[in-house]
Amino acid sequence: MRRTQLTVRPSVVKSTGWSVYNGDVEGLLPALPPKLRFDLVVSSPPYNLGKEYEPKLSFNRYIRWQAEIIEATAERLRENGSICWQVGNYVSNGSIEPLDIHLHSLFTSMGFRLRNRIVWSFGHGLHCRRRFSGRYEVIMWYTRSEDYTFNLDSVRVPSKYPLKRGRNGQISSHPAGKNPEDVWVESDCWSIPNVKANHVEKTRHPCQFPIGLTSRLIGALSVPGDLVFDPFCGVGTTGAAAALSKRRFIGAEIDAGYSAIAKRRIDDALAGKLKHRSPDKPVFDHTRSSLSGLRPKH
Repeated sequence: MRRTQLTVRPSVVKSTGWSVYNGDVEGLLPALPPKLRFDLVVSSPPYNLGKEYEPKLSFNRYIRWQAEIIEATAERLRENGSICWQVGNYVSNGSIEPLDIHLHSLFTSMGFRLRNRIVWSFGHGLHCRRRFSGRYEVIMWYTRSEDYTFNLDSVRVPSKYPLKRGRNGQISSHPAGKNPEDVWVESDCWSIPNVKANHVEKTRHPCQFPIGLTSRLIGALSVPGDLVFDPFCGVGTTGAAAALSKRRFIGAEIDAGYSAIAKRRIDDALAGKLKHRSPDKPVFDHTRSSLSGLRPKH
């Protein structure tokens, strides 16, 4: 990967606030204050597809590079912290390599335990011609310790049968709702569509992921005031979600344009002006569109 010269002043990283660095994570981590530790890491690294923000490497070199980043990031993680690594598939000549399968052994070799392999399913994307169209990505949630943050009550979803009663006649459902499954789909509850052309969060980044995805992870796996880190900051989705949730944030981004967008989005989030899609908003019913041919005639 290309290196960017980066000078980080320790005084910039304050106990309350956020920082986005225009430079690569390899330059950022050694420059941070020695005692600074992350409570949560949430990131979606490049998939080695040759997008505008990444050089395309040999697959083996890419995996070695990911190992270097994961190891360097893990050294900064608190013992009771969590890492959420969102990945898709590496595609070459019509053949796919599931990146989570290749990266899992890297995490376990560093002493991490996989708590959930979360499948995020979405409805839009490129249409394939010689295989089924890919419509999912994977979030791997790892911890090293058994003493980790998990705020279930902050991310509960409505129960399917809230009035269901047990044998004793008492309502058996939790009054605040149920624990979300580890498959997150576009449905009426916790709907998280991917960011495409008409999405309210869309920027010029070609592979932007939604705030609703990171806000759920941040809400469940950290508490207000915690420090969230994203080594591949992009246009600041994780940082914006952290700001909305009253968490601190540090991110690295090599593209100057993307880092400027990230700073602006986080500023807007802190000021309460950021346009974003609430995860509670129902997905648009496609049958109501004239394009579906199914809209009722009045």
